[in-house]
Amino acid sequence: MDTFVQTLSAPTLLGIAAAAVAALLFLIMALRLHAFVALILISLITAFATGLPNGEIVKVLTDGFGSTLGSVALLVGLGAMLGRLVETSGGAKVLADTLVTRFGENRAPLALGVASLLFGFPIFFDAGLIVMLPVVFAVARRLNQPVLRFGLPAAGAFSVMHVFVPPHPGAVAAADLLKADMGTLIGVGLIVALPTWYLAAYLFGLWAGKRYPNPVPELLSGGPLSVEAPSNPPGAATVIAMLLLPLILIFGNTGLNALATAGTIDAANPAVVLIRLFGNTPVALLISVLVAAVVLGARRGRDPVTIEKLLDSSLGPIASVVLITGAGGMFGAVLRASGIGDAVSGSLAELGVPVIAAAFLIAAILRIAQGSATVALLTAAGLIQPAVAAAGYAGTDVAAVVVAAAAGSVVVSHVNDSGFWLVGRLLNLDIPTTFKTWTVMETLIGVIGFAFAVLIFTVL
Repeated sequence: MDTFVQTLSAPTLLGIAAAAVAALLFLIMALRLHAFVALILISLITAFATGLPNGEIVKVLTDGFGSTLGSVALLVGLGAMLGRLVETSGGAKVLADTLVTRFGENRAPLALGVASLLFGFPIFFDAGLIVMLPVVFAVARRLNQPVLRFGLPAAGAFSVMHVFVPPHPGAVAAADLLKADMGTLIGVGLIVALPTWYLAAYLFGLWAGKRYPNPVPELLSGGPLSVEAPSNPPGAATVIAMLLLPLILIFGNTGLNALATAGTIDAANPAVVLIRLFGNTPVALLISVLVAAVVLGARRGRDPVTIEKLLDSSLGPIASVVLITGAGGMFGAVLRASGIGDAVSGSLAELGVPVIAAAFLIAAILRIAQGSATVALLTAAGLIQPAVAAAGYAGTDVAAVVVAAAAGSVVVSHVNDSGFWLVGRLLNLDIPTTFKTWTVMETLIGVIGFAFAVLIFTVL
């Protein structure tokens, strides 16, 4: 693929991408073709239509599928195991009862959202969501209310923190490209993220829960209890500790990575390397599952056979989530390999609009075209880098430009984004409902975040 040169124009490539999305939706929604099969079929057809070399098409498909599964499969599988242990120990119910008693029924979505904001500061979006979902589901069951009332505020919290605030990789990399001060960016990112979450995720989540009263899914928990619940469930503090364990380990990785990027510590130091290894998301979740198997399983009087049965029962229901998410990554990879991102970015290089608006628009169009928020953010940052340097922006100005590009990179999550499939399947939403809830929420996060970035850029 290194020698492949795309000869199609940007409008032609955009037309192919739009036709591919329309065809995919038609296959799934009108013809009821399974999403996994439809995604593979459309990915193959799109690869042909965009002129990818025939001998490389299968490699592009499998590489896109495999790279997505490399991050998603381990995470979802281990996360489902951890969630199964938390639920079947009675811990999720205990924590749900504690949250409802402490904060009240009306403030339960707010409490879950605020907890997700705190967890989301050091933790990547997908890892945090997987760890938090068992509690979200337990609270929704406890109150017998729609899952979206609690799920969207939590998911939106992880999303805004992942998009706007270091030490998350997209914001860190864009800050490095545009020479933004990391401390200033954290401050500006938080100023934007918190009100954006309240408006775009919390308030919208409350409305969506009423508008789309989807029941709590059994997907992540492994279905109804297949073994008798223990008579000695763990306390709320124990459950919180089990949920914090992977988050603390992951924070060790992301925090040290940010310090290494800033040159504060030596990335090659053996102690740093070891801590970062334990904080790598799959390793952190593996450690957490092993600890939970002891604390929530063996110490509750369960024998190894029962614990093995519980862990095994968690994997079957999430197989579809993993495969469909991988196929969504495949589709996005085909669009990127076709050169659509390069073609679009080249056409947008001379927009003739203010730098902060250009940052948002470039990132948004690239996000819609090829699906990857990270690619959209970094491409936009690279394209506007000369303009930012020429304007002499510094301090809050350059931080606001980074946040504007990040806002553009999150809008209109749809079928070429693996996150669209991950969230939709974990919450057991059909495709129209996923568009009406997740896609709308992500677009609100982007648009509102951009508005706050412009306000900061103008006033501060």
